[in-house]
Amino acid sequence: MSDEPVLVVSGLRKVFGAQVAVDDVNFELLPGKSIAIVGESGSGKTTVARMIVGLERPTAGTITACGRDRSKPARNGAERKSRGREVQIVFQDPYSSLDPRMSGAALVDEVLRVHHGGDPEQRGRRVSELAGLVGLDERQMNALPRALSGGQRQRVAIARALATDPRVLILDESVAALDVSIQAQVLNVLADIRDQRGISYVLISHDLAVVRQLTEEALVMQRGVVVEQGPTADLLDHPKHPYTQLLRASVPGPGWKPQRMRERLLGAEVPAS
Repeated sequence: MSDEPVLVVSGLRKVFGAQVAVDDVNFELLPGKSIAIVGESGSGKTTVARMIVGLERPTAGTITACGRDRSKPARNGAERKSRGREVQIVFQDPYSSLDPRMSGAALVDEVLRVHHGGDPEQRGRRVSELAGLVGLDERQMNALPRALSGGQRQRVAIARALATDPRVLILDESVAALDVSIQAQVLNVLADIRDQRGISYVLISHDLAVVRQLTEEALVMQRGVVVEQGPTADLLDHPKHPYTQLLRASVPGPGWKPQRMRERLLGAEVPAS
């Protein structure tokens, strides 16, 4: 496996009107590795994800994925298609991101047809392979999204994202809405896929248990700014920044009071630079 980063984010900044949503975010991601972007709602983590995948354009800074600069809009359809093959995203709510009129098999087949072509028989074999990879059987793949559980729908969304053979998969709170037992199953599927395929993950999450299970590196954002970053285990076990310490302390435990902790999180300030 190459030692060259599959994703490089440098000086990333996004401004919406008078609001600075993201300011000076920097990180690298190696093939087969995973990085977490952690923070509360409004921290800027999802905006970073949207810029990486091309749903938002950076105000400043650069994004290089698979050796290609993604900081500017694609020049033509061929380049957009190439970018789509290399970097995919799985959103938090699989029901809203899946066409309710199409079965999982049809959704995956559509992606295969657009990005890889091939005859229906070839695509059918690939659909079956991807279904097996995410732990879905033929009956489940042929069902409409409304007939599936939340965990099964999320597996369909993952299979669809994997259909392009991406090198980077962005997981935007992709297991946040799932029950704990189903969440664990999906995380195990993702870990297995990474081991088998060498894919790299960018995990957008506020759940530190998920972050610990799936990533080697992490960065913590507050109000658009990275306040701490480093190896996941070190960052979670020995947090240095007060905001990271509060996030760590907000994990439920004996005597935990959600509202009080929420107030402390909102009051944590980023030290002046």
